[in-house]
Amino acid sequence: MEIIVNLDVVMAQRKMSLNELSERVGISLSNLSILKTGKAKAIRFSTLATLCEVLDCQPSDLLEYKKQV
Repeated sequence: MEIIVNLDVVMAQRKMSLNELSERVGISLSNLSILKTGKAKAIRFSTLATLCEVLDCQPSDLLEYKKQV
C-alpha cells in the first residue's frame, strides 16, 4: 500500500508557493518540503487540519491511497 501526497497539486490549483504556505501554516519550509515530496513518515492531525484550512480543501484532496498490485 502507498499513500500519495498531492500537496503540490493543491498548491498549484490555489497558486500558492511553498514559502507562502509555510508562513500561513506555521510549518518550516524543510518540513513542508518533506511532506510535499512524499518522504514524510507521518503527519499530525492538527497539521493536516491547518493545511486544509489554509488551502480550503479536504484531507482527501491532500492524501490518496493507492493499492499496489
